[in-house]
Amino acid sequence: MTLEKFELEIKTLKTFYELYCKDKHEIQVKIHSNIEYKSNSFTLELNLCQDCQKAINYSFKKLLACPHEIKPRCRKCPNPCYEKQNWKETARVMKYSAIKLSLGKIKSRVINLFN
Repeated sequence: MTLEKFELEIKTLKTFYELYCKDKHEIQVKIHSNIEYKSNSFTLELNLCQDCQKAINYSFKKLLACPHEIKPRCRKCPNPCYEKQNWKETARVMKYSAIKLSLGKIKSRVINLFN
């Protein structure tokens, strides 16, 4: 996978997990995560609870190990690498955050229509 695609994937995971954790959990801790990919280093500042930190680190690990040159969406992958329980947890986070982000965009468009 290209560096741009990898960076997009990790930023998407960061955004979705932080939104989910902020809404669902009480105590978040700010940590710095360094990810090495193809001789490049990516540094992320994560604001997550301990459980979400473990979950996102698992997702980063699976992303780093993805064998596909052109990465498919994980849900459409012909040979998924996530363990079933971890997949369900990640899917729940992604679904919640995607809906919340979409509703926020719709809300701002409606407000802009009347301003």
